[in-house]
Amino acid sequence: MNEELVELKSEQPEPATPADDKRKPPSVVETITQLGQTSTPAPAESNIYCMTIIGQVEGHLVLPPQNKTTKYEHLIPQLVAAEQNPKIEGILIVLNTVGGDVEAGLAIAEMIASLSKPTVTLVLGGGHSIGVPIAVSANQSYIAESATMTIHPIRMNGLVIGVPQTFEYLDKMQERVVRFVTTHSKVSEQQFKELMFKTGELTRDIGTTVIGSDAVKYGLIDAIGGIGEALASLNALISQRRAAPAGVLPS
Repeated sequence: MNEELVELKSEQPEPATPADDKRKPPSVVETITQLGQTSTPAPAESNIYCMTIIGQVEGHLVLPPQNKTTKYEHLIPQLVAAEQNPKIEGILIVLNTVGGDVEAGLAIAEMIASLSKPTVTLVLGGGHSIGVPIAVSANQSYIAESATMTIHPIRMNGLVIGVPQTFEYLDKMQERVVRFVTTHSKVSEQQFKELMFKTGELTRDIGTTVIGSDAVKYGLIDAIGGIGEALASLNALISQRRAAPAGVLPS
């Protein structure tokens, strides 16, 4: 009896190892469920790294699970890795964000602005609130013709102590945003503050919503364009960097 049990056990197939599971390609049902298509394009080696910033920029507080968010602690390591990878020659940042945490957004914008490799930003749908500094932080910026950008003063949630120090803190933080935007774009400080403090345009707030062509007219964004124009511009910047002498970056 014991010999028969041993024989039956030996005939049973061995369970798949984790390595086998990794090599197994996704089934048709899985690709339909995840991507809405029956097959996925084969990955190709590219010298351009594409990073997306969508939904709300999440900072030090975790937002509710139903919110579509982009966590800044995920983006910063990606930017560091792209900067260190010799195969990556340019970075494309695609934005469709409603804004979010001010300090997290400024941290991302400063990281993009300090990269040594060519960068291009593309605003699709919207680049609102703290998305504005991120949109202007690259070497070249594009916005879709139907996309919008909302410029408004900084707001604070939660407990607010009604003392002069609170106002001074908000004012200093707001000046950081204004200084960054005016430094990395063609808009003047006076023009940007006029858009920020404009009344009568937003129903429940003060500020301005600018459409694609207006963003270019004010000097916030460099040009109207989509993914084709953004990639063409990035490839041109990469070519300039290759042709430049060692240690010299294209303007």
